[in-house]
Amino acid sequence: QVQLAESGGGSVPAGGSARLSCVASGPTFMKYFMGWFRQTPGNGREFVASISWGGTTAYSESMKGRFTVTRDNAKKTVYLQMDNLKPEDTAIYYCAVDRLPWDTTANGISEHGYWGQGTQVTVSA
Repeated sequence: QVQLAESGGGSVPAGGSARLSCVASGPTFMKYFMGWFRQTPGNGREFVASISWGGTTAYSESMKGRFTVTRDNAKKTVYLQMDNLKPEDTAIYYCAVDRLPWDTTANGISEHGYWGQGTQVTVSA
């Protein structure tokens, strides 16, 4: 069983930056893909970024160049650095881990995956 704990959400002005963290617990952490999805009211979850245990990254096209995903396997932590934030980036951001990779257009995780509880990021104009 993998458990995820996110932190780092909050309110940010447009053009600003924020950094989300997600700490995982579980014996097989290093072999998991890790990453982030986000969800706005009335919409499903949207893929943001992912990183393999070896460091290979993938991003949603709309966030490529502004968001950076990294991980520290020793700390069992994945990070999402978000720069040049826009009001449309306002959402609940969910950390996720999975044994299988996600497509960059994914809106969910596999049956082998786990979700964090989510953290709110609000970008004001």
